[in-house]
Amino acid sequence: MGMRDEIQAEMAEAFDDPDGLADAVKPVAGARKVDGEYDPGTGTAPEVTTTYGGRGVFGSYLAKEIDGSLIQTTDEKLLILQNELLITVDGVPTAMIAVPKIGDIIGGKRALNVSQDPVGATWTIQLRK
Repeated sequence: MGMRDEIQAEMAEAFDDPDGLADAVKPVAGARKVDGEYDPGTGTAPEVTTTYGGRGVFGSYLAKEIDGSLIQTTDEKLLILQNELLITVDGVPTAMIAVPKIGDIIGGKRALNVSQDPVGATWTIQLRK
């Protein structure tokens, strides 16, 4: 088992542990709208929505991180396990791992920044209304 797998297993355990993070873990639902394939019959590329879901911990930024521009007081920080963020089809999770992107709508808020830890176990996403 590599470092990434170990971190994800330990984080999942902490997410499930009633004495750990279980009370802070919330469902996460995200969506991204992109242009689909061009339809020569209509002359348009219909919009396609990709949805994904998982679970994560929503938090706030430390006062020293808030600069009023890049990070505002109302911004939220979301931590998600990469292996639990799955693309959904008709509300059912698939086996495909989702990769969140800037501009996605997650929990009704727009993703402004998406980063991952050095071993690729978690996503940290900055969200703003």
